[in-house]
Amino acid sequence: MTDTLATITDESTARTVETSVGTVYYNEAGSGHPLLLLHGSGPGATGWSNFGRNMGMLSGHFRCIAPDMPGWGRSVTATYETRDHVATVVELLDALGIEKAAVVGNSMGGATSVKLAATHPDRVSHLITMGVGYSGSRMFTPGDGPSEGLKLLQAGYVDPSPESMRRMVDIFTFDKSFATDELVEQRSAVARSRPDHLANFIAGMSKPRRGVATAEEIATITAPSLFMHGRDDRVVHFEGSLNLVAMVPNSRMVLVNRCGHWLMLEHSDEFNRIVADFVMNN
Repeated sequence: MTDTLATITDESTARTVETSVGTVYYNEAGSGHPLLLLHGSGPGATGWSNFGRNMGMLSGHFRCIAPDMPGWGRSVTATYETRDHVATVVELLDALGIEKAAVVGNSMGGATSVKLAATHPDRVSHLITMGVGYSGSRMFTPGDGPSEGLKLLQAGYVDPSPESMRRMVDIFTFDKSFATDELVEQRSAVARSRPDHLANFIAGMSKPRRGVATAEEIATITAPSLFMHGRDDRVVHFEGSLNLVAMVPNSRMVLVNRCGHWLMLEHSDEFNRIVADFVMNN
């Protein structure tokens, strides 16, 4: 498989598009079937920070598009009330002339992907998630509040210092060699560059999650679906993916041992191979 990682950077792939809510920044590389990569909700998260490690190889096969969603990164600010990531994705696809895409989402991006596949089936050719939760019944996870990882994620919005980010990244990864000083500094710098994003997220932390598919909606998903999860995820338990694979008829699940919340980072080569094979052969 072709790996063009050495030739693409955040800057060289930078693009913007205008939507009804404002400017959305995104990275784009490659050609072929569209592959939309949706990041998670952590402070300092961007499309590139979540998927820059994957776009090199995947852009050798697909048209890879990794947006900063409204309320994150370099995109327009968004409050709890105005944030509608599913609507933004549809607008983005329309603006880029894309009828149907394979949608890959991590955590919050995974929840957006699931909702999109359920409510806009004509726009999703394949559904792939990593570390996504499901808000239904809990068999294996505590029911009394956020996980330790989500508590540190929320703390990172209140205090986006490198020290706070270090605590978060250490929990998000199983193999601490991936919790690099560079990653910590990057997440902290991006978070601190947008105090408006921080304030808006904090204002919505105590409110119900928005844009999450219901069990009835999930059961209607027809796109070939792949739910991936780290066995050692301390942010979102793999029970979430077990629930999803039980509800979506045309689906399968990949559970990876010695892996935390960022499967695409800790097992990037395996992730890239699995995603490429699934989209090309299903």
